[in-house]
Amino acid sequence: MSAGGLDMADSPAFTDEESARYRAAGWWSDVTLSDAVSANAQHHADRVAYVDHLGGSLTWREFDSAATALAEQLVGVGVVRGDRIAVWHGDSAAIHVLFAAIERCGAVVVGIGARAGSREVAAILRGSRSTLLISDPVRSDAATRAAFGLPILELTDTDGAPRLDVEAAGAALTSERRLGADDVFLINSTSGTTGMPKCVVHTQNRWYYFHQKAVANGHLTPDDVVLPVIPTPYGFGIWTSHTTPIYLGATAVIQERFNARATCQAIAAHRATVLCCVSTQLTMLMADRASREYDLSSLRVVFTGGEALPYRPAADFETLTGATILQFYGSNETGILSATTLSDPQPRRLRTAGRIVPEMSVRLFDGDRDVTDAGRGQPACRGPATSLGYLDGTDHDQLFTRDGWMRMGDIAEIDADGYLTVTGRTSDFILRGGKNISAAQVEDAAATHPAIAVAAAVAMPDPVFGEKVCLYTELVDSQALDLPALVQHLLAVGVSKELLPERLVVLDELPRSSGGKVAKGVLREDIRARMEAGHGRS
Repeated sequence: MSAGGLDMADSPAFTDEESARYRAAGWWSDVTLSDAVSANAQHHADRVAYVDHLGGSLTWREFDSAATALAEQLVGVGVVRGDRIAVWHGDSAAIHVLFAAIERCGAVVVGIGARAGSREVAAILRGSRSTLLISDPVRSDAATRAAFGLPILELTDTDGAPRLDVEAAGAALTSERRLGADDVFLINSTSGTTGMPKCVVHTQNRWYYFHQKAVANGHLTPDDVVLPVIPTPYGFGIWTSHTTPIYLGATAVIQERFNARATCQAIAAHRATVLCCVSTQLTMLMADRASREYDLSSLRVVFTGGEALPYRPAADFETLTGATILQFYGSNETGILSATTLSDPQPRRLRTAGRIVPEMSVRLFDGDRDVTDAGRGQPACRGPATSLGYLDGTDHDQLFTRDGWMRMGDIAEIDADGYLTVTGRTSDFILRGGKNISAAQVEDAAATHPAIAVAAAVAMPDPVFGEKVCLYTELVDSQALDLPALVQHLLAVGVSKELLPERLVVLDELPRSSGGKVAKGVLREDIRARMEAGHGRS
């Protein structure tokens, strides 16, 4: 079942000098996540490790034992070191056991979002050269099995014991399989600028560094109860639901998907002390009556990011709960560039993305020209939190400057005190609820409908999500199309729900620039005008 080992030589890597320096500073370590699970099982075996929406819970002893049993099952079905194992599964305690098991048998997790459509899943499977797909029963029906052309196993959770639906006998694990902290352990997807998502390559050490910053900034301890509500395969979800709970030995409460009332219920029921959510989710919590109906006083810290927070509701939420809101700035690719701390004054915490992290060596660029001294430009960084880049070196020149600095897709300002504020974006993305949605992906999907001749996706202002997806179209001949029909078509062909348009505007002819391209600036102005005329209705 081998995919040729861990050959990631085409991805940018850290130099030996950088690696040695990061280790000497304590930013990187030789302790892996699997090591940390074993240590937790030894030192506080009966502490709850994970509890989820299914009502089950696992102690660290049970987590450790279940991860080993799953790893032995994987070896028994032929998984070898370096295989890439795709995981398409709803968030639960079981998925974290599975991630640890894949690490223990020396394989690489290919994380796929639970809400991904079949087209996106197929593209990720091809791009990552996955050899096996593991899913839950919801996502592994007969049609799915036939469509992807590779073995598919179901992960089930019976009485708190995650198991694979396979009859093969388990095989013992050997030390040769062990992954190191600098080895690739995860490949996940990010929004691409051309049609389909790209795959980002991760080592454990980059997230170990991020974990340390979270612990230091939020004064986290093993006694904290962490409630992350971001999907696990993505960057924010990885450190909040997997890396930090495991390294810290804390308890994590896992929800299948975000819902404001259910989140408030979970905070109250489990006495959660740390909430991790994107800014839109926090805005939705602040606006929901449930935040006043449940006792949220156990909250101590809220980690958030993804977009700017509305200041007054955020300040009111702190007053209501007694929690301190901490923002950070980064991406799946770059990791953390700036962050706020418990010692920052409220205006800094709620109105900026925090102070630049010194060891991330952030610079500002205009193209490939360094404009750091001007205090405004496109942020780029080099440091211990960065990924290895895109799999197979895809879009290397877009992600990196000529001299090797990894870019963000934003325009930002850095003030004299080192605090960063995002002022705009360079890429054609729609930032919906903290998630970058590629306009090109939306357009590519919409173009599969036979009635659509030309499609252009733009951001539509929204008071809750910040932005939503608006699709402008020219139709073929005299055909007709409405939004429900388009959505029904897109779901039928396997398009991810995140890419579904939320408003459809049909024009006889889309505005064009002098070069013949669709004039998206005109469309953005048009949707703002339509929203204002309709009093903000989408």
